[in-house]
Amino acid sequence: MTTVYRLARHELRLFASLALWLVRRTQGTAGGRAFGYARGQGATMLGLAFVCLVETVGVAVMLRGVPVAHDVMLVLDVYTVVFVVGLHAACAVRPHVLTPDTLRVRYGAHVDLRIPLTTITAVRRETRTTHEPQADTLALAVGSQTTVTLELAEPVVHTSVLGRRRRVSVVRLYADDAGSLVRALTQRGGGSSPCPDRPG
Repeated sequence: MTTVYRLARHELRLFASLALWLVRRTQGTAGGRAFGYARGQGATMLGLAFVCLVETVGVAVMLRGVPVAHDVMLVLDVYTVVFVVGLHAACAVRPHVLTPDTLRVRYGAHVDLRIPLTTITAVRRETRTTHEPQADTLALAVGSQTTVTLELAEPVVHTSVLGRRRRVSVVRLYADDAGSLVRALTQRGGGSSPCPDRPG
């Protein structure tokens, strides 16, 4: 797949997520238990969308005497607002999903990683606010935080939006209710007993 195709597909997923969000539906949760993560970034995304909206109005006023530039910038600014809202919508309608044999870890339209429960050797509730890049670790921070750490016996392949593939054996993710996710994984045999929350 070309880069342009991958980016176009990603944006289509954002707009589809926005439609689902408006009708209060989720995607890919049938047959499993959903664990949300969008709440942790709701205020930030709302603030960003508001700033973009204010910029849209300001630029429209400044360029009202230049019709062509006004129309072009208005389209671009409105698209930016919709894009930002779509990013949040994608996170809201695409939660993590736990099925009897798999944990589907997601982050908006960017990440969709399926982890067999049999490969999880340890799961713990662990709040981390710093995430140094590591070749074998995937960190899906929300609001600069991850709250659950998974250690895997066998690496799984993560594919980025642009198609870059890498094998990861540690996955750090954020969940609005990290304790419930850790307990659910432990009950289904996905790793060791939950540990007390500890900062990282």
